[in-house]
Amino acid sequence: MKFKANAKFIRFSPYKLRPLVDVVRGVTVSKAVNILTTFGMKRALPIIKTIKSAAANAKNLGVQVSDNQLIVAEIRVDQGPAIRSFRPGAMGRSELRKKRFSHITAVVKVCE
Repeated sequence: MKFKANAKFIRFSPYKLRPLVDVVRGVTVSKAVNILTTFGMKRALPIIKTIKSAAANAKNLGVQVSDNQLIVAEIRVDQGPAIRSFRPGAMGRSELRKKRFSHITAVVKVCE
């Protein structure tokens, strides 16, 4: 069975989150959480929360499994909206500044 969790409007750029997500794809949930906690980056926290949420969904729906039996089957980071603002630039011009948001989707399945 597959269990899914979404985290939307995460205030980190998807370009910075995707390398972290690539490391934990196909790994057990407990190992994925251990890997991400050793990075020591703030941007790893929403990924950890999403993976733990998908694992909690599996346990909450009546499946008796531990974190070692759950595998991160699919995890992806999609681009959300971007806040556009202007900053002063050189010679009186204005420069566009984008603050990007991300949507994280994690799918966990039971290892057989």
